[in-house]
Amino acid sequence: MHFAISIPQRVPDGTFDPAKLRDYLTRAESLGFHSAWTQEVVLGSAPALAPLELRSGTQKIEFGSVPTLAPLELMTFAAACTTRLRLGCAVFVSPLHNPIHLAKSISTLDQLSRGRIEVGVGSGGGGRMFSAFEVDPASLIARFTEGLRLMKACWTEPRINFSGRFWQLDGASMEPKPFQKPYPPLWIGANHPAAVRRALRYGNGFFGAGSSTTAQFAQQIHVLREALAESKQDPSFQIAKRVYIAVDDNVTRAHERVDAGLKQIYGSSGMTAVAVYGPPSACIKGLREVADAGAELIQLHPLFDEAEQMERLAAEVISEVQNN
Repeated sequence: MHFAISIPQRVPDGTFDPAKLRDYLTRAESLGFHSAWTQEVVLGSAPALAPLELRSGTQKIEFGSVPTLAPLELMTFAAACTTRLRLGCAVFVSPLHNPIHLAKSISTLDQLSRGRIEVGVGSGGGGRMFSAFEVDPASLIARFTEGLRLMKACWTEPRINFSGRFWQLDGASMEPKPFQKPYPPLWIGANHPAAVRRALRYGNGFFGAGSSTTAQFAQQIHVLREALAESKQDPSFQIAKRVYIAVDDNVTRAHERVDAGLKQIYGSSGMTAVAVYGPPSACIKGLREVADAGAELIQLHPLFDEAEQMERLAAEVISEVQNN
């Protein structure tokens, strides 16, 4: 069982404090976190990956207009501030990228960090502002899978000959390759059962979304393990889950702050069922349930007071979950 922490990304215009973020990252490394993760939100007010099935029924949610730093640049800053901490993005919405540019950037960052990069990708689902990226939503999955094949070719082949529906290369080369061979760990983020199964075909691991409840995550892992049993997939395939979390001895206050934090991100209230919150005992219990559902890596995503929350999680929660 490994624990990761989110890198704070919500930065209103003109408020970025490099010293504060550097201290946060070096402290995360000294506390022994396995990795630190970013997300990708290019445009606000776009529908989220999928409807949530909460206690109140199925509801559609939207990303709020939260000022969010871009993941690659933030990971580069983090790489310069640390020496051991692994760094990832969960997830790049890869169909919105040119896969050659994305592959080059990731390869470069893996070299700069001396092989500390983890790569999460997802199709992004329907309802996004595809017109802003010149992407036809009808071809989203085809673009996603072809883009992944092309990125792997860029990372592994000395001469790239690629004849695809969207991209064609003839005798091209991309150097340097990633520091990690054949390429950084590739995580697939998904919700739909077909997309969960797709993670086995294209990735080294599955990354459960923070917007999924633990029960939904357990269902996804059931689908994944059935598919894994039927396939000849490498048994080292990994499973992770991002968890919104808040350690607060006052349960009522914790609920209110978690609801407000999730509303800021997704634009909807009533989403606290996806989070783990309350006093340390409640957080320990909630994280044990995530681990029991199948998570081998849990990415903790504090919704407020990130530095203070990271200290409490390290001191009062993580060791108890690991010692279960």
